[in-house]
Amino acid sequence: MADATPAPRLLVVGPSWVGDMVMAQSLFITLKQRHPGARLGVLAPGWSLPILERMPEVDEAIALDVGHGEFGWRTRRDVARSLKGRFERAIVLPRSWKSALVPFLARIPERVGFTGEQRVILLTERRRLDKARLDQTVKRFVSLGLDAGEAEGEFAIPAPQLRTDPANQQRLRECLALESDRPVIGMMPGAEYGPAKQWPLTHFRELAETLGRHGYRVWVLGGPKDAEDGEVIAGGLDHVVNLCGRTQLADAVDLLAACEQVVTNDSGLMHVAAAVGTRIQAIYGSSSPAYTPPLTANAAIHDLALDCSPCFQRVCPLGHTHCLHHILPDHLLRAIETRD
Repeated sequence: MADATPAPRLLVVGPSWVGDMVMAQSLFITLKQRHPGARLGVLAPGWSLPILERMPEVDEAIALDVGHGEFGWRTRRDVARSLKGRFERAIVLPRSWKSALVPFLARIPERVGFTGEQRVILLTERRRLDKARLDQTVKRFVSLGLDAGEAEGEFAIPAPQLRTDPANQQRLRECLALESDRPVIGMMPGAEYGPAKQWPLTHFRELAETLGRHGYRVWVLGGPKDAEDGEVIAGGLDHVVNLCGRTQLADAVDLLAACEQVVTNDSGLMHVAAAVGTRIQAIYGSSSPAYTPPLTANAAIHDLALDCSPCFQRVCPLGHTHCLHHILPDHLLRAIETRD
C-alpha cells in the first residue's frame, strides 16, 4: 500500500500592520482546513510574534526584523539561509518586491502572490489582483490560499479567533490595579495610519465622562505613541485608566477580552478586539467599513458616508474631518446602552 501524501510545509510572508496580521489568521485557518496536518510557518516583523503566538494555526513564527523603509539585505539573506529546504510553498501577502525576496533566496519551490513591483522572477505563480471582486483585505489574503480557479469564485472567510490567557489577564488586573466592580468599556483612540482615521479626543473624553455617570469603568488602550492622547481622555477621572504604553501587545489581547464593549477607530486593536469576541463600536472616517470591517457579527459600524468619504487619506484633504467630528458622543452612548 502506497504511503499517504505527506502534509505540506507552508510559509506565509505576513503583513506589517497589527490589523492586517489579525486578518491574516483567516488565511491560516483556511490553510489548516484544506491541508490537515500541514506545518505552517509565518515570516513576519518581530513585533507581531506575540499576536502569532495567540493563533493555534501557526506552528512557527519567524521574525524578520527590518526597519520601515530599510532594505536590510543582510538580514533577509540570513533569514533565507535558515529557511532553505524547510518549506515547499510560500504565500506572499504584501505586494512589494522586498517581501518576495526571502522565499526566493530560500529557494522555496512554489511561491505565490499578487502581481506587483516587477516580481516576475521572484514568484513562480503571479495572480492578477481584481480589486472589484476581492474588495476586502481579508478576501485578498484568503484567496492566495486557494487554487487559482477556486479563488475566482465565492469562498468562505473564517473569522479570526485569538486565544486568551486568563492567568495573564488576572495578573494584569492586579499589577495595574484594575478594579472589576463595574462593567468595562475599552477605548482605543489611536490609528497608526493618520489623524483622518481618529475620532476627536474631545469626543472620547466627553463619552468617558458620561460612561462613568452611567456605571461603567473605562480602560484606554494603545501604544506608547498614544500615551498623551490617553491622558487627555483619562486625566482627572477616577473611573478611567490610561493604559497606553503600559502593556505589551499580548496583554492588550487579554485586556480587550475583559471589556464588555470597546469604542474604537479603524485600527489594529479594533481587529484584536473583534478576534477575542468583544462587542465593537467601530468609528470610520477616511477609511471604509466595506474594505476593512471588523470580522465579527458582534459589531456596530458608525460611519456618516459623507460625499467626501472614504478618501483613504492620512490627513483630511478638506481640513475639517467632518466625517468624524459629526459622529457625536451621545450617539455612541446610545449604541453602547442599546447594543444597536
